[in-house]
Order: sequence, then structure tokens, then C-alpha cells
Amino acid sequence: MYTITDLKPGRAITIDGEPFLILSSQFGRKSQSKANMQTKLKNLKTGAIVARNFQGSEKIEPAEVGYRHVQYLYGNQGARTFMDLETYDQFDLTDESLGDLTEFLIDGLEVDALMYEENAIGIQLPVTVVMKVVESMPGVKGDTATGGTKPATLESGVVVSVPLFINEGDKVKVNTETREYIERAN
Repeated sequence: MYTITDLKPGRAITIDGEPFLILSSQFGRKSQSKANMQTKLKNLKTGAIVARNFQGSEKIEPAEVGYRHVQYLYGNQGARTFMDLETYDQFDLTDESLGDLTEFLIDGLEVDALMYEENAIGIQLPVTVVMKVVESMPGVKGDTATGGTKPATLESGVVVSVPLFINEGDKVKVNTETREYIERAN
């Protein structure tokens, strides 16, 4: 069983016997009230997209889905192409069905594809990815004493905050769930 903190984009859950894929989730809490998770879900049978709020103590059942190890190849006109690493079959997923996960897709990245009734329905990113910084303001000498950060655009187009010593061309490790810089990579 999942709790509301387990409801992350790319996970599959069951509601009233129907399988849903989580497209986006936002944790919230208003002053003295209970915690809640606002989600956008896609029904895996009908394709309908619905919004649903889950309350703090609610238990959510995972959906019966399988996983296959795949590699991201390229994006083209609102769709992303992946290749199954066992069978070498290629398949497409739309940017709409992938949601925010597209921000971390770079050519050659290996991910797990969620399979429902032998069809790919989504992907699960690794917890961390290594990406190259393609645009960042240069750090000014003397700024590093405060441990400040600056925005940096990575090769996939996502913008994350990085320490001032990170420069264009550096590779950085980023947490895909929190969208936070972890460390400089070799």
C-alpha cells in the first residue's frame, strides 16, 4: 500500500478497481488541517485525465504493472521514442503522458518503462541523473564564501540551482524527484 507521500509522477495506482498513472503531484497543507496530495491522474483503460486530492491517512493500492528496461532515443513533435533493451522494439510515448518527466530525458538515458497489458504507459526515471550544464552565469571571485547558488540550464533544458563554482560544460548530478543539485560529476 502507498501513502500520500509515495504518490510521485510515473507511479501506477488503483482507484475503485481502475488503474491510473500519476502525471503530477503536489504536496500541500493548510495551517491546522491535515496534509494532502493534489494529483493529476490518467486512467490507463480510458485515457481520461482526472484531478484527485488524497488526504493524509489515506492508503492507496499500487496497480498491477510490469517494468521493462528501456533506453530513451529522441524526441520528435510532442512524442518521445524509447527502445526496449531486450527485444530492441521501439515505441513512442507522448509528452502529455510523460508530464514533467520529459525535463530529465537526455539521449541514451536508460529508464524503466511501466507496462500495462503489454503496452508501455509511462516511465520511471532513475533517482539521480548526470547532465551537462549548457548555460550558467560565471561565478564571481569572492562570492563563494556565502555558499550561494545560481540558476543553471542543463542539456535537457531543465533549470536547477547550482553552487557558484559550477561553470558551463561541467557535469552535475541532479535528483529527479526533488529537482535539486547533488554534486559535481566526473
